[in-house]
Amino acid sequence: MAEMARFARPLALLFPLLWAVACAEQAPEVVRPPTPPLPTTTAPRATATPLPGSGAAAPVVADESAPSPSPTPAYDPDSPRAVAPYRGIWLAQQELEQLPMSGAAWENLLAAADQPLPGPDIADQDDMSDVYLLARALVYARTGNPRYREAVLDGIEAVMGAEGNPRKTGILAVARNLPGYVIAADLANLSAESGLGPAFRRWLETMRTTTFHGSGGSYTLSGCHETRPNNFGTHCGAARIAIDLYLGDEEDLERAATVFEGWLGNRDAYAGFIYGRATWQANPGTPVGINPPGAEIAGYDVGGALPEEMRRAGDFRWPPKRTQYAWEALQGAVVQAELLSRAGYPAWQWEEQALLRAVQFLHAIEWEAQGDDQWQPWLINAAYGADFPAHSPARPGKNMGWTDWTHGQTSREQAGNGANADG
Repeated sequence: MAEMARFARPLALLFPLLWAVACAEQAPEVVRPPTPPLPTTTAPRATATPLPGSGAAAPVVADESAPSPSPTPAYDPDSPRAVAPYRGIWLAQQELEQLPMSGAAWENLLAAADQPLPGPDIADQDDMSDVYLLARALVYARTGNPRYREAVLDGIEAVMGAEGNPRKTGILAVARNLPGYVIAADLANLSAESGLGPAFRRWLETMRTTTFHGSGGSYTLSGCHETRPNNFGTHCGAARIAIDLYLGDEEDLERAATVFEGWLGNRDAYAGFIYGRATWQANPGTPVGINPPGAEIAGYDVGGALPEEMRRAGDFRWPPKRTQYAWEALQGAVVQAELLSRAGYPAWQWEEQALLRAVQFLHAIEWEAQGDDQWQPWLINAAYGADFPAHSPARPGKNMGWTDWTHGQTSREQAGNGANADG
């Protein structure tokens, strides 16, 4: 058995290369397609000022069968930006050392880390292997127990090639599943592995440039992020940014940050999304991902609403018809914000704290986070010092989890900075 184990890892590293050759014969689209240009930024964005109705106006796409993107100015990659020192993809070692090794959140995390995992399936948008592998990485990073690190390395080996045939795999499945593996690799210091480390980096490069043609349309991660202003785009943005940070791609990270700022409402930053029906847009001629402060429709306060997700339950009505898609889109959005924030971008503050306003709107209409959205309030409370109801142990989500342990203490420390559930 020892001899077999000695050869198992080198053989496993060959699999993604062989798979890439096989897929190349069936699906040659492994190059990043042209994407809408981004605008020139003329000053650092340390604070955000929403400009309802500003930016390049473009009509909302009413006929979803033949949409066309909004035009935007040229992108200048050398434009200045307010960026603070980088502190780690999700958590730094010194932060982990301050987290407790007792309590309901820790026990839940430990139980998840000890749970046997099936083989990963990135082509399955409901696969949970990513967040459970992340649990193992978190326990390793906190305890230093090498058993958990070995489990993470085994999971990383197994996932390369688990995306299936790009002609059949959907981009949403890829986007949901990738962040957990990237962050787990960072926590386990995968880059120290001379064989597996470089192999994983090559695989990530392939994943972010491959066009996936399954359910939801044909997209790369960046193409989806820059085109789809719904849960598809927010999840793709989270995966894109995680990969950018892991690979050290500062140019694409800057572009991704600008796209996210545009989604939050700054159309001067980016306005290349393709929107659907505009009945939930406060300003239908200048659609945004989150309605600006004070927005009204038919006399009702819709500031903070996610128009592209609210319309999934139908045209505007009051009270709104419930849909889970608003919280689903926020799963990708809050991960984008946290990743960017740790990289030095004040993303939580952009557009007058757009993400805080989004959660306030959902609570105002009595749509609290439920099910696999339970991890989100912990992260949002930590970012804003807010006090939205948060359950522990919290159920993990589609692309992230365990925030009642990772961010629960941070939330308590930041409480009192002015933000709360009532604004």
